[in-house]
Amino acid sequence: MTEKVRCLIIGSGPAGYTAAIYASRANLSPVLYEGMQPGGQLTTTNEVENFPGYPNGITGPEMMEELKNQAERFGADIRFGYVTATDLSEAPYKVTVDGEKVIEAETLIISTGATAKYLGLPDETKYAGSGVSACATCDGFFYRKRIVAVVGGGDTACEEATYLSALADKVFLIVRKSFLRASKIMQERVLSNPKIEVLFEHETLGLTGEKVVEGANLVKRKGEADEEQVHIKIDGFFLAIGHKPNSDVFKPWIETDEVGYIKTFGGSTRTNIPGVFASGDVADPHYRQAITAAGSGCMAAIDAERYLSEKGI
Repeated sequence: MTEKVRCLIIGSGPAGYTAAIYASRANLSPVLYEGMQPGGQLTTTNEVENFPGYPNGITGPEMMEELKNQAERFGADIRFGYVTATDLSEAPYKVTVDGEKVIEAETLIISTGATAKYLGLPDETKYAGSGVSACATCDGFFYRKRIVAVVGGGDTACEEATYLSALADKVFLIVRKSFLRASKIMQERVLSNPKIEVLFEHETLGLTGEKVVEGANLVKRKGEADEEQVHIKIDGFFLAIGHKPNSDVFKPWIETDEVGYIKTFGGSTRTNIPGVFASGDVADPHYRQAITAAGSGCMAAIDAERYLSEKGI
């Protein structure tokens, strides 16, 4: 079964829904498939306080529902479904949904986001939204004057630890290796910061706490003769071991960087394929914020409308 559309949007976070709002208002009759996590990463965030227009804050699920309702009010066709295959060799571009339905799209906006990497501990799920986070910029505000831990040894972990040190009383940086992988300048910032204590050669075994995170059980020099069990008291546990862009299904056609983030060109949302645009975290290795994702969703819809106009479609 094949369906033809002018504008197909894949993904339903702030980028996808914003693209749908703008594309609908431009009379592109967009069809949006929500993917495996309708609403995107923000649906796992209890409180959003840094998105303009919500002075008292709003929960992530509520904000995503409002964005969805706004897109539907302007006529966006929002559907459940997961993209399983693509053929972007020529326009109209073919996208297979749920392994059976094929959509032929004149323009395609990819807003599939990125997934934070976790350690794989059951406690990460148990305390999700109750002390476990993968975004210091998003959630650090809630840990003012408290004690937190950051896991990771690269630039992202050092940046997160430095950011949190301006809010929290103390920051533990849990590093599996005996050294930091971060750039020299980031290492210097962390090692010279009196509020950051680097725990080299430590790994996390689990988290403790009745309803929220209250501590972490670690192991130092795991597998060595002097292996040691360590417990630290913390109020927040931040993962900073990287993100995986959800771009695999497009990789045969779309240019990405070495990690998998989709490359965009000329200060726009254009990809290497004419008529295919990328917005949100799938194309953003730097900021990964709801507001920047929404902004790029707006840009993608405008880019798509201009493309169709130039083609006379």
